[in-house]
Amino acid sequence: MKMKKMLKAVTALVVVAAVVGMLFVSCQKPAPKTLTLMQNKPEIDAQLKAYAKLWGDKNGVTVTIKSIGGTSGGMGPQLKADYAAGDMPDIFAFDGLEAYKEWEGSILDLSSEPWVSKTSVAFKYNGKVYGFPVAVEGWGMAYNADMLAKAGIDPATLVNLDGYRKAFAKLDSMKKELGINSVVSMAAAVEMGWVTAHHNFNSLLSNGLPYGDLSVVNALLKGDVDMQRLKEYADWVELLFKYADKTVLLTGNYDAQVGAFATGKAAFLHQGNWTDPNMKAANATFKMAFAPHGSMEQATDGIFVAAPSFYAINKDSKNLAMAKKFLNDLVSTPEGHNYMVKEAGMIPAFSGIDLNPDGQLSKSVQQWAAAGKVYSWNQYYFSGDFRDKVLTPIYNQFAASQITKQQFIDLMAKAFKDNAQK
Repeated sequence: MKMKKMLKAVTALVVVAAVVGMLFVSCQKPAPKTLTLMQNKPEIDAQLKAYAKLWGDKNGVTVTIKSIGGTSGGMGPQLKADYAAGDMPDIFAFDGLEAYKEWEGSILDLSSEPWVSKTSVAFKYNGKVYGFPVAVEGWGMAYNADMLAKAGIDPATLVNLDGYRKAFAKLDSMKKELGINSVVSMAAAVEMGWVTAHHNFNSLLSNGLPYGDLSVVNALLKGDVDMQRLKEYADWVELLFKYADKTVLLTGNYDAQVGAFATGKAAFLHQGNWTDPNMKAANATFKMAFAPHGSMEQATDGIFVAAPSFYAINKDSKNLAMAKKFLNDLVSTPEGHNYMVKEAGMIPAFSGIDLNPDGQLSKSVQQWAAAGKVYSWNQYYFSGDFRDKVLTPIYNQFAASQITKQQFIDLMAKAFKDNAQK
């Protein structure tokens, strides 16, 4: 009996020792390195994932890219859900002041990062740098130059409402001859509010004003509405909606809107140079460029150019050093340069990058910027909820002819006044 008890005891000790040994070995095994980036440009999803794989393999890291935007919903709600679940990404994009204020408790100060000295468009707040500029982007009205030439329309006339009225009417009368379904490819579905209540809205806020001029923004934030400027802007919105393909306008997603222009079925596109990869994918070889928005009776000679969004690093991330390296390598390595410019087709926001994008629309943005003919992006001085939940439905109702132009004007004016009282 004693021998049996002794054997049992020895066996138990061996088992315990084995378990402890396994636990010790498992504890010594390094945890796999991971990095998560959430971004708001679905049009570069494939290119960013390919670069992330390349960079991850080189640095021994598994990089997960989450692309939220376009018709897949806004990043704000997803970030809030991830925050509530304790699953915030290491790096995430934000689009401006209001978004920064919403997440400033989670955003790391990046002022001492090496890339800061190489850009003039980093996101700054109270003298400190918190955002890595994703790119420089711009938009006006993209036009098919070959088609305009065939119709005898000089793009130089596209600087105000009158110029666009004449051009749109002429193109509309030649739809069969030109092989187009509509003059303009424009989307105004609720899911496409970033086209109407973000990009188009900015025409009201900054068109014709010196770069950085916030006079219209500040007045509207106080509820003070320049009714003449708003009426002319409503004429512009009405003009775009009138000459747009109704199916694309009311139900079209990003691909439908961009695809109509890329395949020669529309003469104009209300989007920016971020569509260059789509043009390349569609083998769109016709000449194209940007003209100013014609949102006023007076002529304006510029397009909207700025950094579209910024990467922030989650200050509570367990991978701070790796997140910093990911961003810095975009600026400091040939692979990073190639991804930004050649693969994603973006205009780099940093000096010291010799590559230039191949896309015609990006080249057009660079030409406008080089000439100093640019207007600010001021839409982000208004909250995401105001743009998406208040303004977007107003544009959508106008597009669907559920409200008149006067009602559009009245609802917009009321929205600004109500917003000022909050």
